[in-house]
Amino acid sequence: MRNPVGISMKKDEIMIRISEKATYEESIECLNKKIPALKKLYKTEKTPIFVTGKILKNKEIDEIRKIITDAIDVEVSFDSPKVLGLHGIKKVFEKEVETSETKFYKGSLRSGKKVEFEGSLIILGDVNGGAEVIAGENIVILGALRGLAHAGAKGNKKAIIATNKIECPQLRIANIVKEIEKSDLESEQEYKFAYVDEENQIVLE
Repeated sequence: MRNPVGISMKKDEIMIRISEKATYEESIECLNKKIPALKKLYKTEKTPIFVTGKILKNKEIDEIRKIITDAIDVEVSFDSPKVLGLHGIKKVFEKEVETSETKFYKGSLRSGKKVEFEGSLIILGDVNGGAEVIAGENIVILGALRGLAHAGAKGNKKAIIATNKIECPQLRIANIVKEIEKSDLESEQEYKFAYVDEENQIVLE
C-alpha cells in the first residue's frame, strides 16, 4: 500500500492516521520508517500524539504505543477502544468479518458468567439469562440465547449474532441496541439471526 500511515500537526496534538485498508504489518513497517521524522517535531515541545483511523486490537495498541514511546517521551492516545462494550465505542465502522480470529467456549453459560473476546465467539451450549457474551466481531451460539449478546463491541456494524433460538429481551450490535418485545419471543416464529440493515436497525430473522 502506498501510504498506510499519515502524520499531521494539529493545534494541540500530532495526529497519526492509520489507513483502514492497510494490514497491520504494513502499518508497523511504515510507522517505524516515519519515527525519525516524528522525532524532529519534538526538539522543543511535547505535544501529545493521537492515533486514529483503523480500529486496532489491544495487543496492536500496546505495540504501537511502545514503538512511539521507545523513541519519544510523549503521551500517546488512541480512538480504538481497549474495553469491549457500549461505553467503550468511540466510533462505528463497517468491516467484513467472514474470516476472523475465533474463540470457542465449551458448555453453557450460567447466570453471572461473562465471556468476552476481541474476535468472534462460538458458544457450544446455551447462554442463560443473566449471562453475558461480548465479542469484537461475530457471536455464534449453538444453543439458545437468553442472556446478553453484544457483537461488534468495538464498533463494527457488520458483525452478526447467530443462535439456535433467540429468547433474550435485548440484543446489541456495535452501538445499536434492540429491545425485543415479549410478544415477539412468544410468537410461533423462531428468530435465529440478527444483523444491522442499511437503516442502522437490528433485524431479526
